[in-house]
Amino acid sequence: MNKKHAWSKNEKVFLGLLIPILVLFFCFNTLPLIKGFYYGLTNFRGYGNYDFVGLRNFIEVFQDSRVGHSYLFTFKYAFVMTIAVNLISLVLALGLNSKIRGKNALRGAYFVPNILGGLVVGYIFSFIFTYILPAIGEATGIEFLSNSILGSTRWAWVAIVIVGAWQGIAMNTIIYISGLQTVPEDVYEAGMLDGSTGWKKFKDITLPLIMPFITINLVLCMKNAMMVFDQIMALTKGGPSQSTESISYLIYNNGMNGGQFGFQSANAFIFFVVIVAISLFQTTVLGKKEEQL
Repeated sequence: MNKKHAWSKNEKVFLGLLIPILVLFFCFNTLPLIKGFYYGLTNFRGYGNYDFVGLRNFIEVFQDSRVGHSYLFTFKYAFVMTIAVNLISLVLALGLNSKIRGKNALRGAYFVPNILGGLVVGYIFSFIFTYILPAIGEATGIEFLSNSILGSTRWAWVAIVIVGAWQGIAMNTIIYISGLQTVPEDVYEAGMLDGSTGWKKFKDITLPLIMPFITINLVLCMKNAMMVFDQIMALTKGGPSQSTESISYLIYNNGMNGGQFGFQSANAFIFFVVIVAISLFQTTVLGKKEEQL
């Protein structure tokens, strides 16, 4: 007869920690996803009775011009945001990882924006863009600053990028610093003997060795930028003229207040699939890049 497996103390502790996490993940992640797909098959308005409509909502999502415009804005914002945040974060990390005085204090100072809530930061910058910068523009005669950038259909998205980047740079910088500290000093010393200094040192030694951290930052930054909501809620509320309406804001606004709960549930499920697909694509491409380097 087979003897029953006796659970060791470590296995019991592992299960004791794992099971509650799995339950919470199912309740707050998987279950809402399943319910969202279910409501996407109905004409539910967020209240009252509803009927099943099959895949009608999912088909209409691809035919809705407002949804299409929101996707275009979201992709544009995410692309610019990902490039700007990672370039600035990498430069800051290289500086903060060098031998300078007070670098620990500077690291703490750069991380402060990440601690603050997105809505709080958004409202602060809204005041700056609406009142302070126009006042400076009028006083200095700079016409571009004289009017609030938030009122421009052409430039309002730039304000959202500025606020989002100001917050997002902090975490990316910390991750890059962690990556830079994994590079052995003797590798740099060997490179210097071969004449690797300055840009050549970064390109041939540092970049290949921190490529896994670049992959992490690019994937996380793109995912977070695709889900932008707080900054839009605080700064523009999708305006002016729906020019800064992201998918997340559209789902919230029309789903909760516009009587399109079923339709926006279908939109949210499709958006989830899009984010997963983009993340997998990034991971695959960047993973191959890591192997090449």
